[in-house]
Amino acid sequence: MADERLISDEASGDDETIERTLRPQRLDDYIGQSAIKKQLAIYIKAAKKREEAMDHVLLYGPPGLGKTTLAIVIANELGAGIRTTSGPAIEKAGDLVAMLNELQPGDVLFIDEIHRLPKPIEEMLYSAMEDFYVDIVVGQGPTAHPVHFPLPPFTLIGATTRAGMLSAPLRDRFGITGHMVYYAPEELTQIVQRSAGIFNMTLPEASALELARRSRGTPRIANRLLRRIRDFADVAEADEISVSLVDHALDQLQVDGSGLDQIDRKLLSIMIRDYDGGPVGLNTIAANIGEESATIEEMVEPYLMQIGFLKRTPQGRMVTPASYEHLGFPYTEK
Repeated sequence: MADERLISDEASGDDETIERTLRPQRLDDYIGQSAIKKQLAIYIKAAKKREEAMDHVLLYGPPGLGKTTLAIVIANELGAGIRTTSGPAIEKAGDLVAMLNELQPGDVLFIDEIHRLPKPIEEMLYSAMEDFYVDIVVGQGPTAHPVHFPLPPFTLIGATTRAGMLSAPLRDRFGITGHMVYYAPEELTQIVQRSAGIFNMTLPEASALELARRSRGTPRIANRLLRRIRDFADVAEADEISVSLVDHALDQLQVDGSGLDQIDRKLLSIMIRDYDGGPVGLNTIAANIGEESATIEEMVEPYLMQIGFLKRTPQGRMVTPASYEHLGFPYTEK
């Protein structure tokens, strides 16, 4: 299922600890996303010059591209504290008020999966973001009365994998938006070499590039694969991570030369064999491969579309000729 896949957005406690260790702390150390970084550098410098809280930031894109890391980097560059949470974790108005009340002037509140905020909480954020106050009703029945909570100026950073699910009123309150894109192999090569240094691993550039090519353009996946390759290297008592060792480890993990894993290949193969390459509805695909529709839409399809193996049409999903070639199926023009 989704939490078993290499591209899962879930992480164990140990994984989270390691990922925090691997995360860069400053913009200069943050590799990739150059367009967003250039813009943020200006906004951060301007906010510090004016001694104001920076405008609210919305970061969106597929999972694993560094949205959380970038939020931490922004807070560090601003010299501000950061409080992190997620949309589903804020269940009651009191939860939001408690978090906002702990912020100091200029601090950052980071909300991951902001598209999953309950509607009443989202509506409370409107006044908090625009005018730095919230109004809540305390008590019940005849004793109920409104309470006005002024807030210090703060920066809200929201992250989402599904920007289209944000309501227009919430989306419009973000003055800064950044679309996180997949990383080039050269960028991922730098990332895994930096991580290898933290792990005290010798990872030549050729080996790093091979790992990068098979990491779905995603730093989180690249670092997770690197940790698994490290296991293979330790067992083999290898002092250096050779290209052949990378190949062997990733073959064992069923990650092919284009970064496709077992679920990707199963999805594409079923579409080709059983549905003549499509068009096929999302729910039909989900039922065939035993995954949730949301998992396929958020975590499988974006990369397959990015590399030109799958496309969406009004009639449904369709496999491209490139998929036929990659999987070794004969292709006939329709």
